[in-house]
Amino acid sequence: MSPSPEAVAHMEARARLAEATGRAARDVWRDIDRDHIYTSWVALLARLVAIVAAGQLAAARGAEAWLEELLGDDPDRPVSGRLVPGALVGVDGGGRPLASVLMAPMWAALRQVTAGRPVVQSMAHGQALLDVVVQTAVADAGRAADQVAMVSRPQVQMYVRVVEGGACARCIILAGTESSVSRAFQRHPKCKCGVEPVTADHRPTATSPDAVFNAMSPAQRRRTFGEAGAKAIEEGADIAQVVNARRGMTSATVFGRKVQATSEGITSRGFAGQRLKNLKKVKGQRYRVSQTPRLMPEEIFRLADDRDHAVRLLTQHGYIA
Repeated sequence: MSPSPEAVAHMEARARLAEATGRAARDVWRDIDRDHIYTSWVALLARLVAIVAAGQLAAARGAEAWLEELLGDDPDRPVSGRLVPGALVGVDGGGRPLASVLMAPMWAALRQVTAGRPVVQSMAHGQALLDVVVQTAVADAGRAADQVAMVSRPQVQMYVRVVEGGACARCIILAGTESSVSRAFQRHPKCKCGVEPVTADHRPTATSPDAVFNAMSPAQRRRTFGEAGAKAIEEGADIAQVVNARRGMTSATVFGRKVQATSEGITSRGFAGQRLKNLKKVKGQRYRVSQTPRLMPEEIFRLADDRDHAVRLLTQHGYIA
């Protein structure tokens, strides 16, 4: 049976957490003074960042417990080789600080207002973007934690893509694909799909895109693939030929960046800063700051030559203790 009940439960729990964080963020959005959009949003930002960071931390903390439930605990595995959940908090999937990313919905709404759109419509536009940003940030933190925790376990060599119920067409045609544990996960904004580890003792049977399609109702097929696309697949067309798998799929939420790095946690008091060293006093900073870029986990997966190299880099950049 694939995916396992544990993998599905873990993925669904993270999706619920992302959605709950999104609802809490919308409550903050409703407190904006529509006569003073910029100043009121800036005043609300610290509250919102705390909410999203809490959601990220909860998502990241679930990784180790899930893997222990699925694979069992390894008594020989040292504590020093485990995931540091807090290392994935405070930034989005591309390494940008949450405070910066969460300004985008306000700017989007403000641009609509200044372009002459009705305020209600403009605020709805900003809220929709806020929901995407918040849910993606929480889900990305959880997925990154899953992958870092898997990489830190030598017995996990591969992972299988677990597709959520109601997934989009791009995700469905990637259902059940196996990837190296040190290869970054492909997703899109608000993607809720997850992974399941593959070991010598735990080998889930891959769920094919055809199996996912066959389990869908006619209405779900039309909604996901469109009327013509669903009919073509029903008549025997290859799903991958009907859908462009990679359109909108990426291993990060930032497009076109050569290196995904973050400035979070790189001071002399930060865990990553102490690991990266090369500390220097910077004007405007209270503590010395590492001059070595702190790579995001997915950038590490992209650059690493092999698993051992990925583990060394994850440890150096503060994601593994």
